[in-house]
Amino acid sequence: MTTDTGTALRVCALAVRPVKSLRGVDVASTSLDRLGPRGDRRWMVVDDDGDTVTAREVPAMLGLTATPLDGAIELSAPGRASLVVPEPHGGPRLDVTLSRVGWATACAPEADAWLSEALGRRVRLVWLDDPARRSVSTDHGGRPGDALSFADAAPVLLTTTASLAALNTWLADERGHEPLPMERFRPTLVVDGDLEPFVEDGWARVQVGDVVLRFAERCDRCVMTTVDLDTLRTTKEPTRTLARHRRFEGKVWFGVRLVPESAGVLTVGDPVVPRA
Repeated sequence: MTTDTGTALRVCALAVRPVKSLRGVDVASTSLDRLGPRGDRRWMVVDDDGDTVTAREVPAMLGLTATPLDGAIELSAPGRASLVVPEPHGGPRLDVTLSRVGWATACAPEADAWLSEALGRRVRLVWLDDPARRSVSTDHGGRPGDALSFADAAPVLLTTTASLAALNTWLADERGHEPLPMERFRPTLVVDGDLEPFVEDGWARVQVGDVVLRFAERCDRCVMTTVDLDTLRTTKEPTRTLARHRRFEGKVWFGVRLVPESAGVLTVGDPVVPRA
């Protein structure tokens, strides 16, 4: 499959992030349905009031990894013993304040203790029993029937290597800054090929292999992108440079949010066909 210009585009990276705001893992393939990648953002860290705890306020969360397993996740961090956390089917309900959820299922106390010790503050881990209970907001391009996990706004985030290359050129030329990794932007899938930077902003739909995804909105970027993934310290980039080149409507933008219109398997190397 090719674009209208005859240039082949392909998926060069896929990632699944089971726990909101924790690091996920790169995968060679992932099953996708109307809810998004299987197991993606089905878990969330909250405080005692049920308020979501994210890496915006606690950058150390990006030093913890959640790996998907069959019916469970594995939590890991440098210098710590890992912990397997089963899906808490039938567990107690915990009220949460994340929009359009209401409640989630509490996990075992061992998971709460592991995360609390790792983050240096009391937190709890919860699981979303059925992502169909939550919808994509119409403010973020949602339509009736669009379902959402604990993700911020849409089931899938797409970025392109061309857009990152442009950003890294700006960073080098204007700031003398080293290149930033794509992981700063936490995409679900990354598209590689001979593209103009940020052309994805104008894609109405994208076919990836046999799966079709609908454009929901461009992705505005928050302070999470400024966390150095090695030091876990907040920096000024890429927000400062994006503000010079990609600032409009009072926000900075990188990547696009998508909603699946069909189910299937996404695989690294799949052909990508965008449609304007």
